[in-house]
Amino acid sequence: MEQEKDQDYDSLMGTEFHETQDGGHENILRPKYMKNFLGQASLKENLSVFIQAARDRGDPLDHMFISGPPGLGKTTLASIIANEMHAEIKMTSAPALEKPKDLAGILTTIKENSVFFIDEIHRLRPVMEEMLYIAMEDFEIDWVIGQGPAARTIRIPIPQFTLIGATTKAGQVASPLYTRFGITSRISFYPQNELAEIIKRSSILLKTKIVDTAVDLLAGSARGTPRIANRLLKRLRDYAEVMGDGVINEEIVAIGLKRLGIDSHGLEEQDRNILRAIINFYGGGPVGAETLAISIGEAIESLEDFYEPYLIQRGYLKRTPRGRVATQKAYELLGISTGDISNENQRLLF
Repeated sequence: MEQEKDQDYDSLMGTEFHETQDGGHENILRPKYMKNFLGQASLKENLSVFIQAARDRGDPLDHMFISGPPGLGKTTLASIIANEMHAEIKMTSAPALEKPKDLAGILTTIKENSVFFIDEIHRLRPVMEEMLYIAMEDFEIDWVIGQGPAARTIRIPIPQFTLIGATTKAGQVASPLYTRFGITSRISFYPQNELAEIIKRSSILLKTKIVDTAVDLLAGSARGTPRIANRLLKRLRDYAEVMGDGVINEEIVAIGLKRLGIDSHGLEEQDRNILRAIINFYGGGPVGAETLAISIGEAIESLEDFYEPYLIQRGYLKRTPRGRVATQKAYELLGISTGDISNENQRLLF
């Protein structure tokens, strides 16, 4: 039986376990090929076709735009695309590109048909966007030589490449840049059954035993996000090793989630603080995002990008033209009566 488990482990690992130069290891939970990327079936099917067609023609894959909430696998997907295309990948984030020479340095040194990944591309500066327009379409960049009256612009050819841009805020990407991507995809929150499969795979890679009922409980508390599911799995592994026999069961999940302040719906203490603030301080809403962020001591970016999407998806929060409103479901979650709120808020609530 133990030999069988080791065989399963080895087959799942494949080429996913690489030693780094410093003697450490890469994140073994991150899949390297499409077959190991669980969930997002429609996205994977389309991408597999595009990748196969590009490989058959010997061309680089068309530029790709990926959007979706944090932790769903945008960066992982970019690495998978590079591996499937047998291409080198260079990764950076938009805030790291401060000057045109930073971008020019990357574009002029990448290899032919390689992948260039820019995370949080909505934060790219306008001057960088303009440089990318020509690079994406003509595989050239404009560069200014000289100063003053003697200055002139020359076009420098660059190797053909695939740009993959990822963002959590697709609406903030400039339209001229967005329309230059030939492939656009959105990664959505994962349903519980897909998260369960991810947890099972991760437990094998981590050589951690977890019972099926514990898998379901953990999947239901992971906010539809693989990154959170894997993070919780690692923490529950710690509880299982210290407080149990090394096996993650229902009892360990219950103890671990309680200690971490996470309920069976995946809500953290800060989620509940948001709902309490809206109800207790602002009569259930509406309240503006900036005011709410100050009330709970949270950055507005964290409120809008991390907390609100899940609260809205689960039906605890509504966005209205006048601000955020707690729903009937939020009152029930916190055990608060709706009898004392105003008629206006009653109308917004229901």
